[in-house]
Amino acid sequence: MPKGYWIVHVSVNDMENYPEYVAATAPAMEKYGARFLVRGGAAEVREGQSRDRHVVIEFESYARALECYGSAEYAPALELRNKYADTDLLIVEGAE
Repeated sequence: MPKGYWIVHVSVNDMENYPEYVAATAPAMEKYGARFLVRGGAAEVREGQSRDRHVVIEFESYARALECYGSAEYAPALELRNKYADTDLLIVEGAE
């Protein structure tokens, strides 16, 4: 079964309070077995447009990635993220 991934592009609008969001993700990330493959770091745009920060999170399956996003555990974090940042988030199925 292919893994699932969140591919997230973020522009933080409130850097002072954004760590609240990061901390609030912990219950959902732990429950759904998330593994951060990319979390910030250097990035260079070669084509198209980009946001300031990039995150790639791996889950055991596409279904698990979807479950995490829609979960009661992630809902409080999502509310904070929407308050402190502009985000593009895709949930994708990995290659077999």
